[in-house]
Amino acid sequence: MSLMTVTLRKAVSLGASDIHLKENEAPVFRVHGDLVNSDMPKLSADDLRCIVVDIVPDHLKRNKEAFEMDFSLEEEGLGRFRVNVFLAKHIPTLVFRHVKTEIPSFKDLSLPPILEKLSLCDTGIIIITGATGSGKSTTLASLVQCINLNLRSRIITIEDPVEYVFFDKQSVITQREVGLDTESFGTALKYVLRQDPDAIMIGEMRDHSSFRVALGAAETGHLVLSTLHATTTAQAVIRMLDFFPADEREQVRLALSTTLRAILCQRLIPAIRGGVVPAVEILVNTPTVRKLLVKNELDVLPAAVETGGEDGMQTFNQAIYKYIKDGAINEKEGLAQSPNPDALKMNLKGIFLDEGRRILGA
Repeated sequence: MSLMTVTLRKAVSLGASDIHLKENEAPVFRVHGDLVNSDMPKLSADDLRCIVVDIVPDHLKRNKEAFEMDFSLEEEGLGRFRVNVFLAKHIPTLVFRHVKTEIPSFKDLSLPPILEKLSLCDTGIIIITGATGSGKSTTLASLVQCINLNLRSRIITIEDPVEYVFFDKQSVITQREVGLDTESFGTALKYVLRQDPDAIMIGEMRDHSSFRVALGAAETGHLVLSTLHATTTAQAVIRMLDFFPADEREQVRLALSTTLRAILCQRLIPAIRGGVVPAVEILVNTPTVRKLLVKNELDVLPAAVETGGEDGMQTFNQAIYKYIKDGAINEKEGLAQSPNPDALKMNLKGIFLDEGRRILGA
């Protein structure tokens, strides 16, 4: 049994989400958000080079100038892993992300019920945001699987690399991997509308080209699902606009006001009973939000989220408050993850200032 297989087996047995391999160190696992030493032998530079030779796909080996590589790995009996290989002091360093074989449901992930309603929309753009490791890819996969289980849709995914593998249920799904099935995100997106999609899943919004295609697809009656790196739903809107030159942003903002369905931003919080739960901030494109986008009053979006509970919206503090009151997380962890811990402390004492309504009223 190879050194890599032994390492991955131990990681999976411990419930690790990530495995880190670097020179002169034993493998390190991330278990429920914490880094854990594996107590395995230290890895030499030659160990790491041998692992890379064994697992890097042939199509990536041909690129001799690549300093970083992303690809997926299937290990018998263990499932799939998303792998990133990069150089540090000219020595290969590897990070494995374990991708569960079974695609979890919204209920399995403790995600808000509104996601089912959103995923079954015919058109529009749904964006999942959050920091690295916040579960964006898993939530995105759950959205696609919800469509797959409930609608007769043609779904095309463009991923780098493919993580969760979908099997056709009600829908017909084609998964394309950048570097293996298509040259780049840009190339795949250039032709995707000619492939008769009802829904398009873009692994990550990376630039103005990908977002321009998403806008165009949504405007012509398609549903677009993607991820973006942002720490709040309001920041996600600003990041999308920042993809474009200043003289194009008004046009893009107006297009977004009609095509956006929702933005979700996730943070994972350690749960009292083990594992993690997602605190999710949700912005839904209600008439109020649409008006703020049209008028370019983006600084008021957080107030719309705070007061939009009847439409399925919630802030991080509202999500965290509910978890604490339900006994799912402890107060210390909740305050540590809160973007406004002082306000959350007041909420836990029964004090709610309702600042959002005051701001919107102003």
